[in-house]
Amino acid sequence: MSTDVSATVPSDLIDDGTVGLDLALPPVLPETQTAAMVISEDLGYLRQQARVLHQEIDEHHQRSHFVEWRARTSQRGRSSPAEMLEELARLGFAWRDIAKLIGVTVQAIQKWRRGARTTGENRHRIAGLLAACDQVSEDYEIHEVASWFEMPLLDGVPVTPIDLWEARRPDLVFDYASAHADAEQTLSAWDPEWRERYRSDYEVFRAGDGRPSLRLKDR
Repeated sequence: MSTDVSATVPSDLIDDGTVGLDLALPPVLPETQTAAMVISEDLGYLRQQARVLHQEIDEHHQRSHFVEWRARTSQRGRSSPAEMLEELARLGFAWRDIAKLIGVTVQAIQKWRRGARTTGENRHRIAGLLAACDQVSEDYEIHEVASWFEMPLLDGVPVTPIDLWEARRPDLVFDYASAHADAEQTLSAWDPEWRERYRSDYEVFRAGDGRPSLRLKDR
C-alpha cells in the first residue's frame, strides 16, 4: 500500500518537484560505527592534550636545566679564571677547545693562565663551561666529559657538543646529555637541513687488507 506524500507533508512544503517522490531520510548508523566515531573523537582530543602536556613538560624540564646551571655557574665563578682554566685542562680539554668553547683566542687563554685580567663576561663564560661539565658528569653520569664533548653526535656527521656549545645552544647540550633528545633530534634542532648538508656520496668499507677505505655508494 503506497503512502500519499501530499497527505503527510504540509502543503507549504510541497512543490511540483517533490510531489510523488519518496522523501530520503538520513541514514541510520549502526551502533558499533557510532561508538567508534565517539571513541575516535575522544582519542583525538586526548592526543592533542598529550601533545600540549608533552610540550609543557619539555619546557619546564629545560628551564630546570638552566636554573641548575646558573646556580652552578655562580658557585664556580668564585674561583679565579686561572684556577678554572686549570681545572678544565685537568678534565682533559685541549687549550684550543677551551678557547673555542669560550669564544676567544688561544693567546687570550694563555694570558689568563698567567694571571692577566679578564672581563666579567669572559669569566662568566669560563665558569659556565665548568658548571656545565659538572652538571653533565654528575647529573647525567657521563664519564670523561672532555672526550664526550669532542665526540660526534652521529657517525659521519662532524657535529659535536663542542659545536653546539660554541653556537650558544646549551639547551641542546643538556637535552642530548640527559638523553631527552637523541642525536637526530638534537641535530634537527641545531640545523634542520643537516641531512642534506652532510650527505656524502661515499661510504666506508673494510678493504681486503682489513683497513677502512672509501668507495662510492651504489646508486
